[in-house]
Amino acid sequence: MSEHSSTSDLHSLRKPKNISPRNTLYYSTRVFFYKCSLLLLTLLFQAVILDFIFRAPSKSVSSLRHDLQVKASQLESQKCEYGMVYVYELPPMFNQELLDNCRDLDPWHSRCNAISNHGLGPKVTGLSGVPENLVSAWYWTDMFAGEVIYHARILKHKCRTTEPGLATAFYIPFYAGLAVAKYLFTNYTAKQRDWHCERLLNWVQDQPPWRRSNGSDHFIMLGRMTWDFRRSRDEDWGSSFVHMPLMKRVLRLGVERDPWDQLEISVPYPTGFHPKSKSEIDQWMNFVHNHKRTSLFAFVGAKRNVKGDFRTILQDQCYNESSSCRVVDCSGTRCYDGTSEILEAFLASDFCLQPRGDAFTRRSTFDCMLAGSIPVFFWKRSIYRQYEWFLGNKSEKFSVFIDRKDVRKGMSIRKVLEGYSRDEVRKMREKIISLIPKFVYSISDEEGSPKDGFDLAIDGVLKRFLEQKGKKNGKDEI
Repeated sequence: MSEHSSTSDLHSLRKPKNISPRNTLYYSTRVFFYKCSLLLLTLLFQAVILDFIFRAPSKSVSSLRHDLQVKASQLESQKCEYGMVYVYELPPMFNQELLDNCRDLDPWHSRCNAISNHGLGPKVTGLSGVPENLVSAWYWTDMFAGEVIYHARILKHKCRTTEPGLATAFYIPFYAGLAVAKYLFTNYTAKQRDWHCERLLNWVQDQPPWRRSNGSDHFIMLGRMTWDFRRSRDEDWGSSFVHMPLMKRVLRLGVERDPWDQLEISVPYPTGFHPKSKSEIDQWMNFVHNHKRTSLFAFVGAKRNVKGDFRTILQDQCYNESSSCRVVDCSGTRCYDGTSEILEAFLASDFCLQPRGDAFTRRSTFDCMLAGSIPVFFWKRSIYRQYEWFLGNKSEKFSVFIDRKDVRKGMSIRKVLEGYSRDEVRKMREKIISLIPKFVYSISDEEGSPKDGFDLAIDGVLKRFLEQKGKKNGKDEI
C-alpha cells in the first residue's frame, strides 16, 4: 500500500462522508462502553485508596513522618563534606549507669567531680594569673574524661544522623575507660576486667549496621591509654578489649595510641580550658603570646620510689638550677584535683620538661603547650607518631628532644636549652600558639569558630571511612 493511499484511508476514518444510521449506532455503542470502562476503573482506584486510608491510617502517617525525617537528614548531609555519623543508643549499663555509680569507679577516690558537667568537671575557682574575663572558661577537667566529653559533643554534632542508612560512620558511646579503671589497680580477675567489654561486643554484634560491615565502619573513643586495653595474658595488666576478635576492624580514638596499630588514632588529652566562643580563644592566644616569662624551664611532677627514677633526676636538676627552673612538686595527691600552680609555672617558663608518665604520653604536655611553653621530650614515643591530626608530623617545629641517656650521664638540661636563640624560641612558641585551637575542647557551637580537637577527630574519622568506602568500590579518589 502506498503512502498516499494510507493517508487517505486515515482521513476517511476521521471524517466519514456517508454517515448511515447503522454507522451511528456502532459509534454510539463504542463511546458508551468506553465511558463505562473509564468510570469502572475510576471507582476501583478510589476504592483501593479509601481502603488503604481507612484500614491502615497509622502506617500511612508513620511512613510520611519517616520520609520527612529522611529528607531532612539528606538535606543536612549536604552540609557535611565527609558524610554523617550515627550514634548508637546503648543499654545504660555501658555509659549512663557508670556515671550514676561514679563513687564506685575508683577504689580510692570518688570520680563524681571528674565526670560532672558532661566530662568537663567542676568550674575552676581561685585561678590566679588568668584574665578575669576568661576564668569562666576554665574547669578542673580530668585527664581521663574524654569518653564522656566526646559522647556529649557528638550528640549535638551537625553531622549526626538518626537514620543508619545515611551514615558513613557509626559511633559506639561505651565508656570503656571508666568501666575498666575500677579493676586495674587491685586484685581483680581477668574475667572481671573484661566483663563490660565482652557484654558490649555481644550487644553491638546483633545490630544491623554491624552485621552489614562487621564493624569496619564503626569507631569508639577510649579515654585511657591503649596499654590499659591490651592485655595478652590473664596475669598481665589491664583489659583485653583491643585484642577481642570483634574489635579487629573497629577504629579507636584514644589519648595515646600504639604507633604500629593502624586502627588507632591518638587524640589530645583534655585540658582545663574550654572556650565558649572564638573571641575567648583569640583572647587566650593573645594573652599567652604577650605573657612575661621569668624562668628558662619548668618541671611539674612527682618523684617515684623506683630505682633510677628519671623524674627524680629531672626534679633534682631543677632544684639545683633554681634560678632558671621552676618546680611544682605533685607528690601525694597535691595535684590530683588540679592546682593553679601548674598553669602559673608553665606561663612563666620558656620550656617545660615532659618525661614519660604512666605511659609514654602525658596530659601535662597539653597543659604546657596551652600556656605557650615549649615541651622538652626525652622519649621519642612521647610525641613520635602521636597526635598528627592535631599537631602535624613535624614535632621539631614546636618541641625539643633530649636523649634521656645523656641526661642520666650528667648532661645539663639548662645548658642545652640556653643554646636556643631568642628567635628560635619565638618561632617555636608562635607555632605552639597557632596549634591551641586544634587541641582544646571547646563548648562553642558559634558559627565561624575554628575547629577544635573534637571537630578534627570526627572529621578525620568520617574522611577515613569515606575513603575506605571509595577504595572498596574500586575508586581511586573520593
